[in-house]
Amino acid sequence: MNCDNDKCNSDRVMSISGKCSDMFNCNYNNKTYNGYVPQTIIIGNGGYGDYIRFEFCLECGKIQGKFPIKEDVVMDLMEEDEGHNKRMESQDDN
Repeated sequence: MNCDNDKCNSDRVMSISGKCSDMFNCNYNNKTYNGYVPQTIIIGNGGYGDYIRFEFCLECGKIQGKFPIKEDVVMDLMEEDEGHNKRMESQDDN
Protein backbone atom coordinates (compact mmCIF):
# COMPACT_ATOMS: atom_id res chain seq x y z
CA MET A 1 0.00 0.00 0.00
CA ASN A 2 1.24 3.45 -0.88
CA CYS A 3 0.36 6.73 0.83
CA ASP A 4 -2.77 8.27 -0.68
CA ASN A 5 -1.22 11.75 -0.46
CA ASP A 6 -0.40 12.55 -4.10
CA LYS A 7 2.60 14.63 -3.03
CA CYS A 8 4.07 11.76 -1.00
CA ASN A 9 3.05 8.35 -2.43
CA SER A 10 5.51 6.61 -0.05
CA ASP A 11 5.26 2.87 0.49
CA ARG A 12 5.99 3.39 4.22
CA VAL A 13 2.40 3.02 5.47
CA MET A 14 1.77 1.49 8.90
CA SER A 15 -1.50 -0.20 9.87
CA ILE A 16 -2.83 0.23 13.40
CA SER A 17 -5.43 -1.96 15.09
CA GLY A 18 -6.57 -2.02 18.70
CA LYS A 19 -9.49 -3.60 20.49
CA CYS A 20 -11.37 -1.25 22.75
CA SER A 21 -14.88 -2.76 22.45
CA ASP A 22 -17.37 -0.39 24.08
CA MET A 23 -14.72 1.74 25.79
CA PHE A 24 -14.02 4.00 22.79
CA ASN A 25 -14.39 7.76 23.23
CA CYS A 26 -13.81 10.84 21.13
CA ASN A 27 -14.31 14.57 21.65
CA TYR A 28 -15.43 17.07 19.04
CA ASN A 29 -16.89 20.55 19.24
CA ASN A 30 -17.41 20.37 23.05
CA LYS A 31 -19.27 17.06 22.73
CA THR A 32 -18.10 13.60 23.73
CA TYR A 33 -18.95 10.22 22.25
CA ASN A 34 -18.51 7.13 24.42
CA GLY A 35 -19.34 3.61 23.33
CA TYR A 36 -18.48 1.20 20.57
CA VAL A 37 -16.11 2.25 17.80
CA PRO A 38 -18.21 4.12 15.21
CA GLN A 39 -18.20 2.76 11.68
CA THR A 40 -18.97 6.17 10.19
CA ILE A 41 -15.50 7.64 10.65
CA ILE A 42 -12.16 6.46 9.27
CA ILE A 43 -10.87 4.71 12.39
CA GLY A 44 -13.78 2.28 12.63
CA ASN A 45 -13.80 0.89 9.10
CA GLY A 46 -14.26 -2.86 9.22
CA GLY A 47 -13.98 -3.14 12.98
CA TYR A 48 -17.56 -4.12 13.77
CA GLY A 49 -17.66 -1.82 16.79
CA ASP A 50 -14.81 -3.36 18.78
CA TYR A 51 -11.66 -2.31 16.92
CA ILE A 52 -10.03 0.94 15.94
CA ARG A 53 -8.25 0.51 12.63
CA PHE A 54 -6.41 2.98 10.49
CA GLU A 55 -3.27 3.42 8.42
CA PHE A 56 -0.85 6.31 8.44
CA CYS A 57 2.15 7.27 6.39
CA LEU A 58 5.52 7.18 8.15
CA GLU A 59 6.89 9.76 5.68
CA CYS A 60 4.31 12.56 5.74
CA GLY A 61 2.13 11.53 8.72
CA LYS A 62 -1.17 11.53 6.81
CA ILE A 63 -3.90 9.22 8.06
CA GLN A 64 -5.05 7.27 5.04
CA GLY A 65 -8.66 7.51 3.92
CA LYS A 66 -11.27 9.65 2.24
CA PHE A 67 -11.37 13.18 3.61
CA PRO A 68 -13.01 15.44 4.50
CA ILE A 69 -15.50 13.65 6.74
CA LYS A 70 -18.78 15.53 6.43
CA GLU A 71 -19.92 17.57 9.41
CA ASP A 72 -23.34 15.90 9.52
CA VAL A 73 -21.69 12.46 9.85
CA VAL A 74 -19.69 13.60 12.86
CA MET A 75 -22.62 15.44 14.47
CA ASP A 76 -24.88 12.39 13.99
CA LEU A 77 -22.30 10.37 15.89
CA MET A 78 -22.19 12.89 18.76
CA GLU A 79 -25.99 13.08 18.93
CA GLU A 80 -26.20 9.29 18.96
CA ASP A 81 -24.15 9.25 22.16
CA GLU A 82 -26.26 12.00 23.75
CA GLY A 83 -29.31 9.80 23.19
CA HIS A 84 -27.51 6.83 24.73
CA ASN A 85 -26.48 8.89 27.77
CA LYS A 86 -30.06 10.08 28.28
CA ARG A 87 -31.33 6.46 28.12
CA MET A 88 -28.71 5.40 30.68
CA GLU A 89 -29.68 8.28 33.00
CA SER A 90 -33.35 7.29 32.86
CA GLN A 91 -32.44 3.66 33.69
CA ASP A 92 -30.44 4.88 36.68
CA ASP A 93 -33.55 6.67 37.98
CA ASN A 94 -35.49 3.37 38.17
